Formats: sequence, structure tokens, C-alpha cells
Amino acid sequence: MSLAQFLFYMMAFIAIASALFVAATKNLVRSVFMFFITLFALAGLYVLALADFVAITQIVIYVGGILVLILFAFMLSGKETLNAIEEQKNKFININKVPAMFLAALFLVVLANMIFKVDADNLVWIKKSAITRNIILPNSSMTENIGINLMTKYLLPFEAISILLMVALVGAAHLSRKGRGV
Repeated sequence: MSLAQFLFYMMAFIAIASALFVAATKNLVRSVFMFFITLFALAGLYVLALADFVAITQIVIYVGGILVLILFAFMLSGKETLNAIEEQKNKFININKVPAMFLAALFLVVLANMIFKVDADNLVWIKKSAITRNIILPNSSMTENIGINLMTKYLLPFEAISILLMVALVGAAHLSRKGRGV
């Protein structure tokens, strides 16, 4: 077993185990922090797949943005709401979860069917791109091109989106303070 295979299996195990913990735990704080580990493990899998830009985007957007928003929502929630969530009857199988469990089982069947029946090496479009040498080799020019385009050609939309996100953050902070009577 090569080092890359070992790292892949380790990252995949961490991602799956932490995602299962997120779904199964009753404690919201532990669930949020295990979600943090799940997102980092996914970023590690992206690095192993030579998708460095997607890995950096995963860390910056999901770990740095979405997870922080979840933590803020958790911290700004009232104690009564959090206690009510934790005290709910949490049976693994009950009548309310049957549609979700059916849909999850259906997705599992489709995924397993796809994995076992599709031979990725013999797909027509993969053979054609290999024959015509239309493949992407791992190099640093992909990320450099994205950075150069983002800071030259698309600088105005990039800055407009950053200002829009800042306004949304200030508005959310104002609404959370206003709700507390301040």
C-alpha cells in the first residue's frame, strides 16, 4: 500500500466517522465541532485528488465561513431553545423519520449500483480524452490563473460580493442585538 492510498483511507475514515458522529450525537456543541473535523477531512481528500483550489475553497468558505455562522447561530440561540432541542425524544427509528430513512436507503442503493456497475476506465469519454491527450496535468498554473483572473478581470464583482457579504454580516449582528432589547 502506497502512502497516497494510506492517506486516502485515513482521510475517508475520518470524514465518514465524524459525519456519522455529527448525525448521531445529541450534544449540539460536539456535533458542530465534529462537523469541523468532517470538513477538514474533505479538504484533505480534495488535496489528495490534486484539486488544490477546491481544497482551499473548502477550508475558506465552509470551515471559515459556514461553520463560523453555525457557531454564531448556536451561541446567539436562547438557552431555552437549546434545552428544548436536547430534551426531545430521540429514538433512532420512529414514524417521523421513516421518509428520510427511505430516501437515504434509496440514495445508498443508487450509489452502490453506480459504484459496482460502472467501469470508469472503459467509459467512452475517458478513452477519447486519453487518446486525444486532453487531460489536465497537476501543476500550479491552474490556481495561479484563477488568482490572476480574480484580481484583474473579475476584481469589481469580487469586491462587490465582499461588500454585500459584509453588509449581510452587519445586518445579522444588528438583528441579533435588536432581538435582545438593546
